[in-house]
Amino acid sequence: MIFVTLGTQDKTFERLLKALDKAIDKGEIKEKVIVQAGNTKYESKNMEIFDLISPDEFKELVNKCDILITHGGVGSILSAVKQGKKVIAAARLKKYNEHVNDHQKQIIAEFEKEGYLIELKDFNQIGTTLKKVKKFKPKKFISNTSNMISLIENLIEEDNHTSWYNKIKEVLWYGFFGLLTTLINIISFYLLDKTGMNVYVNNFISWILSVLFAFITNKLFVFSSKSLNKKVIMKEIFSFFFFRILSLGIDMAGMYLCISLIRFDKLFSKILMNIIVIIANYIFSKIFVFKSKEVE
Repeated sequence: MIFVTLGTQDKTFERLLKALDKAIDKGEIKEKVIVQAGNTKYESKNMEIFDLISPDEFKELVNKCDILITHGGVGSILSAVKQGKKVIAAARLKKYNEHVNDHQKQIIAEFEKEGYLIELKDFNQIGTTLKKVKKFKPKKFISNTSNMISLIENLIEEDNHTSWYNKIKEVLWYGFFGLLTTLINIISFYLLDKTGMNVYVNNFISWILSVLFAFITNKLFVFSSKSLNKKVIMKEIFSFFFFRILSLGIDMAGMYLCISLIRFDKLFSKILMNIIVIIANYIFSKIFVFKSKEVE
């Protein structure tokens, strides 16, 4: 069995899964393939794919697999080499929007130089790389080797800094586009209100305009879900609009409460409800739409 793990990165690594799918179709891979895909939204008739698995399930799959194929995350590599597994590592690259830089190539190169794994440099040569790794005898991992400890500590620190950068960047981008979405909502609400339109019809129309803008910006810029797979896109659209309708219900109920019962100013009520809705929408999108976070 081949176990593929794409780690906890918040960016897709669809390029690797497409290459594996192609290799299976060509008959270069005959073993069962199980994938922990993480944030990579991908469907395949050839592979068993999970977004999220528990730490215990992850360890069990590492134990059972004959070959582990991973991205260049330190945690993913260490979990396999410590158990003497045959590892193929493929680096996420900045030019494909798979990472913010190319430091995974350095990580993989260092582990390969020490004799722990084999790098997949050409995604069109998976068959050749698999033949090579089957004959490969990985070096036994010695955790008390001072040079390796120093190297790993530096690489983990770099990975952690990158991870924190990604988390902060995501929140900042969401806040920026959330502000733009709010402005579109409020401005359209204000302009339509000037026409004398019913406040609740007005609220619904301004919501439609803002949610279309939000879907595009969330997908492309905030959560970097750039898959062109039609099924994935349709799932994202359905989920996104489902939860936006849910937040619309929150918005409409809040507007009624603020305007009709508490007697707040209409524009003030709109601003207040937008703040609440932005927070709710971030949680919904992060957890249910453009998910996910999983074990390394």
